[in-house]
Amino acid sequence: MTATRPAEFDRAGITPVNNLPVHEAIELTKGGNQALIALNDQVYNLRITRAGKLILTK
Repeated sequence: MTATRPAEFDRAGITPVNNLPVHEAIELTKGGNQALIALNDQVYNLRITRAGKLILTK
């Protein structure tokens, strides 16, 4: 997996690097601060902190 840094994006148009999909965290959480993400038989919790950071836990 190739790491992408925010500096690699043109924020105005959000152009993905290497054609990776870009997902807005606010849309994933539907305006809240948490969303569940399923991968195979595992469920992960994505949380937006008050400081605007993302935390992904199993």
